[in-house]
Amino acid sequence: MKPQDIIAGKTSLWIFGYGSLVWKPDFKYQRRKVGYVQGYKRRFWHGDNFHRGNDELPGRVVTLIEDDDARTWGVAFEVVGSQVEESLKYLNVRETVCGGYITKMVDFFPEGENQPPVQALLYIATTDNPLYLGPASPEVIGTQIAVCRGKTGHNLEYLLCLAEFMRSSCPHVEDHHLFAIEAAALSVVSYLLASQ
Repeated sequence: MKPQDIIAGKTSLWIFGYGSLVWKPDFKYQRRKVGYVQGYKRRFWHGDNFHRGNDELPGRVVTLIEDDDARTWGVAFEVVGSQVEESLKYLNVRETVCGGYITKMVDFFPEGENQPPVQALLYIATTDNPLYLGPASPEVIGTQIAVCRGKTGHNLEYLLCLAEFMRSSCPHVEDHHLFAIEAAALSVVSYLLASQ
């Protein structure tokens, strides 16, 4: 389903970010809320040969994998009026530049609010994408992230900013996958610096 079909006639839309959007949305929005979506786990299983890597050394970025027991924490941004079309135009380039992404409307649960969830749009990179890399150990993923760079910057920046967001905005959540990869990547960077 295309985002345009989802939002036809809507003057307000929530967009859920779980990767770089949590710390760098780069579009105008009315308000933001920290919270989670149910039924998905965040994994560094998607390759990136544009923003955080290149064709020779694709970086690793997150996508969502369906898992009934999992929760993924992030940020939902409410866009209103002309922001709806503007943000989707921007995100369709940013999130789908390599293809292989789908959009879904899911329930977003704002943190600390005893209110019903709101419907939010999210982008998911699928296994159909030629850049989909799949599972690997934290050491393998961390090493890849430690050495990759793309047009937007170093892959390590992406990882560290996401980990920092989780620590500062969701300190009660233990994201084992994310923090294990962070530790592995920092270990590689320390080794490389020490051997120079």
